[in-house]
Order: sequence, then structure tokens, then C-alpha cells
Amino acid sequence: MATATATKNARAVGVARAQVSKLVSYDWTALDKRGKRMKGEMQSKNAALVKAELRRQGMNPQTVREKSKPLFGSTGKTVKPRDVAIFSRQIATMMASGVPMVQAFDIIIDGQKNPRFKNILIDVKTSIEGGSSLHEALGQYPVQFDELYRNLVHAGESAGVLDTVLDTVATYKERMESIKAKIKKALFYPIMVMVVALLVSSILLLFVVPVFQQTFKDAGAQLPAPTQFVVSASEFMQAYWWVVLLSIVGGVTALIQGKKRSPKFAHFLERVMLRLPVMGGIMHQSAIARFARTLGVTFHAGVPLVEALEAVAGATGSVIYGEAIMQMRDDIAVGHQLQLAMRQTSLFPNMVVQMTAIGEESGSLDHMLFKVAEFYEEEVSNAVDNLATLLEPMIMVILGVLVGGMVISLYLPIFKLAGTV
Repeated sequence: MATATATKNARAVGVARAQVSKLVSYDWTALDKRGKRMKGEMQSKNAALVKAELRRQGMNPQTVREKSKPLFGSTGKTVKPRDVAIFSRQIATMMASGVPMVQAFDIIIDGQKNPRFKNILIDVKTSIEGGSSLHEALGQYPVQFDELYRNLVHAGESAGVLDTVLDTVATYKERMESIKAKIKKALFYPIMVMVVALLVSSILLLFVVPVFQQTFKDAGAQLPAPTQFVVSASEFMQAYWWVVLLSIVGGVTALIQGKKRSPKFAHFLERVMLRLPVMGGIMHQSAIARFARTLGVTFHAGVPLVEALEAVAGATGSVIYGEAIMQMRDDIAVGHQLQLAMRQTSLFPNMVVQMTAIGEESGSLDHMLFKVAEFYEEEVSNAVDNLATLLEPMIMVILGVLVGGMVISLYLPIFKLAGTV
């Protein structure tokens, strides 16, 4: 009997979901009782139902048109972590103010600008109306709402502090995105400059050097060693430019695929990057900040430490730290303290281990972890600013040597010919 009832409920939710997915957005204009022109947007199966709803609200419909689709298809717009963070903050604020969850979803859906995320929220709301809990409804979209997010929501629901947990999750998401943005900022400038330098060098070798080469040949000049090297490089590029292009594309593709498919290669690559002079330090600090922030949030939400560490392992953004955290989880499962398990990995600075030990002894582990996270987030921010300052002169030197050296080598024979005249 219970099975039959569950099946009926599942079918009802499925039908409701199908009905929601068939709804179409309509833009409407209408006159209210005072004759004032009103406009808005409404989702319905057809225009007739929109007009009926407007009349029910005491308005006189004027125009009802299906909402036009954007030229470049924004329905394919991805859901960014920032969208999830804003959603978490909004629903936490409304629930803390006493707004029922379903009504809060209606308000958020009505103001949502991302079409894909809007459809996801409609589907989640439908599941909640069908009797699912929030974490169960979010489980339909594991890409947008990862395991860590769902575990935190589950813990908040179980403890009756969902609004507080969602507010904490929103802060966590914002901090994590801030760290990612700072690291991308540190890498973007030097990478773009190097790409431009390679493009300029390729253009010189393919189109400019051949002109000079023909001039030198007509003049019968004996080429200095630097000029001969540039001319030989130009001849190679003209004959085998496709080989160079395929090698670069193939190398980058092989690197990305190798990192994804081979844990050993990913481990090796990350270990090399962690040993880089400045960038390695930023990666270390970023991983520690993510570890401390994520573990602090999960522990504060009431997730057991062993389960929390399993979720934290995937949130550090580091293969090496992820493996170390899984080892820590195994150590804690057999009775070791967190600070002792951290010390065994040899990855965490003594300050982090000591603050964790103080947090465990005083019963304020989450508070201490938040302090650690704030410290290392500030360290990452400062390191990124210093990296940009440090890289600027280095990039100028590289550009000067690469492009400037090539130009000078082309003019050396001209100076030599001018000296003999």
C-alpha cells in the first residue's frame, strides 16, 4: 500500500514537472480599474489563460504576446557559482524574515535573469511542493548544487537552522569565487602578453623577415649569425607553420586530457607547479584557505568531521591536498585528532596546525578555521598583487629580448652595408 502511494506521488510530481516545463513566458499589457496602463510577464500554457488570470485580478488585458527569444539563445546560458551564491543569500534572507519556502522560490524565480537557472529553480520548487525536502530537490541538479552544498542544506534542515546555513553557504561561495578570481587575475595578464608576443613573432617570421631576406639576397650581403638564425627560423616557419601550430594545439590538448584522465600525471604536474617560486606559494595558500573555509562551514553546520573531510577533499581545487585530506579522514576515523592528522601530511604550516589544536581543545574549531581562512585569503590577495608587480618588468624584458632582438637582427646587415658605403 505504501509502495503504491509512493508511486502515485512520484507520478504526480512527474506530471507537475512536465506541466511546468511546458509553460511559456508571455509579456502582457493591461489597464487596471483606474485606467492606468500596467505591464508585466507571466508564465502560462497559452495566451487565453494569461488574459483570464489578468481579468481575475481586475485588469482589462490589452496585449498578450509570447516572450521573444534572444537572438543568440541565452537559454543555453550556464549557471555560474555566483548565481548559486546570490540564490542562497536571497532565500536565506527571506526565510529568516518568515517567508515560506515555496513563496520565497516564487519571488526569486520571478526576478531571475538567467533562463537556465530559472528553469532549474522552477523544477526544484515543483519537487518541494510535491513533498520533497530542499536537499532532495536540489539533488536533481548535482552539477549546479554539488555534494558539499547538498550536505550543508541537509544538515541545516535536520538542525532546524536552514536559513542560517544558507546564509553561511552564500558567504562561503562568495569567498571561494573571490579566491578563484584573484588567481585568474594573476595568470591572465602574463599569459595574454606571452600570447601576443608569440603572435607578433609569428607575423614577423612569416611576412616581414622574407621581405628583408630578399633584400639581403639582392644586395649579396653576408649575414651576421643573429640574422642568419632569424632567417633560418623564418624559412622553417614558412615551410612547416602547420607543424608548429599542430604541435602547440596538440601539446595543450594532451596536457589538459592527461591531467583529467591520469591521476599520476595530474599529481606530477601539480607538484611541479607547487614548487614554482611565486605561483607555487599562491597555490599553497589558496588550497589552505579553501580547506579551512570549507571545513569550518561544514563543521559549523553540524556535519560530522569524517563526512565533512570527504566533502572538503574535492573543494580544495588541488589533487595533492585532496589526497592528503582523504588520508586525514582515514586517520580521524580510527581515533586520531584533526591536528595530529594534519601534521602527518607535512602540507600544513605549523601556525595552521597550532590554531586547529587550540580550536579542538577549546571546542571552537569552526571559529579557528574561519580565522585561518581569513588570514590565508588575505595572503592570497597580497601575493596576487605582488605577483602582478613582479611580473611586469619580467614581461617587458622577455618582450624586449624576443621581439626587439628579432628586429635588431634584421637591421644588422643594413647597418653593415651602410658602413661600407
